[in-house]
Amino acid sequence: MSVNYTGIALVLNCGSSSIKYQVVDTTQDAPLASGLVERVTDHNEGVRQIIADLSQPGSGVDLSTLTVVGHRVVQGGSEFTAPTVVTDEVEDHIAKLSTLAPLHNPANLAGITAARAAFPEIPHVVVFDTAFHATLPEAAYTYAIDRRVAEEHGVRRYGFHGTSHAYVSRETARLMGKAPEDVNIIVLHLGNGASACAVQGGRSVDTSMGLTPLEGLVMGTRSGDIDPAVVMHLGRTAGMDVDEVDALLNRQSGMLGLTGYSDMRDVWTAADQGDAAAKLGLEVYGRRIKGYIGKYLAEMGSVDAIVFTAGVGENDHGVRELATKGLAGLGIELDLERNDGRKKQATLVSTDASPVQIWVVPTNEEREIALQSVAAVS
Repeated sequence: MSVNYTGIALVLNCGSSSIKYQVVDTTQDAPLASGLVERVTDHNEGVRQIIADLSQPGSGVDLSTLTVVGHRVVQGGSEFTAPTVVTDEVEDHIAKLSTLAPLHNPANLAGITAARAAFPEIPHVVVFDTAFHATLPEAAYTYAIDRRVAEEHGVRRYGFHGTSHAYVSRETARLMGKAPEDVNIIVLHLGNGASACAVQGGRSVDTSMGLTPLEGLVMGTRSGDIDPAVVMHLGRTAGMDVDEVDALLNRQSGMLGLTGYSDMRDVWTAADQGDAAAKLGLEVYGRRIKGYIGKYLAEMGSVDAIVFTAGVGENDHGVRELATKGLAGLGIELDLERNDGRKKQATLVSTDASPVQIWVVPTNEEREIALQSVAAVS
């Protein structure tokens, strides 16, 4: 969809106990205002606090000029494949999809309901994390299980971090001086949650997260890819029930399970001090990323750029080195000097001779939500 329309959007990202917000003028790079309301027990009160903050003299915002209120929702299922103007029926559908994202959709929906009550005269638009991946080929989103079971229970690859992958892939194409449809890009969104995405000609054609955000790369506390028989094995040998295994794989695994630390800065410190578990954890982390780079290169046939983004991707030069070391034979050559340090702005970190460019591009999911929301009502 086009993202060139202009307007002013209030973007809300609602969690169970917090609301992040930005006011974005799509003609300006920097937000007009941003903030975080924490310890939210009632989303109506949280939205009222945001309105009060933005109504203060000197906030830089005139709420009467808002074009749209944009909302992030994690799971859109197969029903929502594009930015969607909110209606009562849309809210009902989001609620039904909560079975696929029980930790996220209910909180996202509570924020939508509260914001619609506070801004009844302004259109509201939902941007779904899963929507960018609606272009996945059937062979990419289909799991090899009984088709009737899969269809009845919505078992398929949905993918997540879609707003980040959309923004970063399009921005990388711009930095390369090319149109999105003319380049193939592998986006590595590496944070506490992490996912890889193959973007071919501006369209997501494969991504590492699946039915839930558990599949794929090693993350802060999530295991990523694992033999599904581990679930049955732990049930039989350790007496663990489904909820216990769920907690193990989502909250007690990943780098935390491997090293005792979920923050990569702590992992590197431990590794530098000779901690064998930390060293192994880093090797596992980098090896998994390399596997997805190779997979997506094979699937797309050629790759023009690999781009690192999100908290770890933007700030951890060691992870970028781990993920690309030894890939010169595939045309992927990191420049260690360019790569050194944290990157607060878009930076080319490959060598001049590298056939595949390597970029660090800071993500901006709020801006992407604003752009898509304004476009949806223009």
